[in-house]
Amino acid sequence: MFRPLIHSAFHLNKGVPMTIATLKKTIPVLVLLLALFTAPAQASRDDVRITSVGWTDVTVTSELAVAILQSLGYSSSNMMTSLPICYQALATNEADVFLGNWMPSMESVARPHFDSGNVIQLVPNMTGAKYTLAVPSYVAAGGLKDFKDIAKYGDKLEWKIYGIEEGNDGNDIIEAMINSNMFGLGKFELVASSESGMLAQVQSFMREQKWIVFLGWSPHSMNEKIDMTYLTGSTDETFGPNDGTATVYTNVRKGLPEDMPNVTRFLKNYVVPVTMMNSIMVTMHEKPDMRAGDAALDWVAAHPDLASTWLEGVATKDGKPGLPAFLKLLESRK
Repeated sequence: MFRPLIHSAFHLNKGVPMTIATLKKTIPVLVLLLALFTAPAQASRDDVRITSVGWTDVTVTSELAVAILQSLGYSSSNMMTSLPICYQALATNEADVFLGNWMPSMESVARPHFDSGNVIQLVPNMTGAKYTLAVPSYVAAGGLKDFKDIAKYGDKLEWKIYGIEEGNDGNDIIEAMINSNMFGLGKFELVASSESGMLAQVQSFMREQKWIVFLGWSPHSMNEKIDMTYLTGSTDETFGPNDGTATVYTNVRKGLPEDMPNVTRFLKNYVVPVTMMNSIMVTMHEKPDMRAGDAALDWVAAHPDLASTWLEGVATKDGKPGLPAFLKLLESRK
């Protein structure tokens, strides 16, 4: 399913010349790919390389994991990129950990890597999440409550469904529904943007009481900022049979459990409650200049029992108990 990334960056349809506009779009991608593929193939065993996408919940869990691992004496970093590149980096040993495997919506993206054995679906890190299509509540009150209702209101929706960044699994699902005319959506267009761009568009439409269908998920502060309703009617072929109910998994590269058993023990313990994530996101909404890692560390400082669970049986890099080292970091922030 996935071609080598360098090839994918240059690939054009047969007979289509490389234009200046295409080149301008390609160069930033190539810069990122060169950064990935000119790095040493085998990282130091002190280095835990986390890869992530620009979704708020994944950023929070990733930045918090980096802080915890650094407190244990490891060198750790979070590389933010697109979803396909996250998986390619894991599969080629350019990254070690991905904490944002939302299932079942990522099935088509992640499964080939699981089946190849190059990426391991290690453990759920968050249950009770949600990822599906949503509308403002006034749209639901007007009759659009289910996937099968969308096409009936195509004119009101300007035949558009709003998603986030290109390559995202949710966008892929929407495009598949459109391409196969599922639910009669064949006339619709996917508008790809970004998390922040999509939410700004939703709020702009809501100020004028205009109709819009968009990707929604929980945990996220959008559930507090926007009076929204999740649509019913999702299927196995779309966002799953339970109206978008999701589980988020930790994925690791092949060989990490053997190479770094202590880090793997931490990752298996690292389960984030939805209530914790919702609280952190509300704080970030109220304090927009606050970094995700800082908001997460402040929350953990107020709930240290969870840290005890995460670090049970986990040592520092030099073999000392891990929990005191992390608590020392929290204490230093006061």
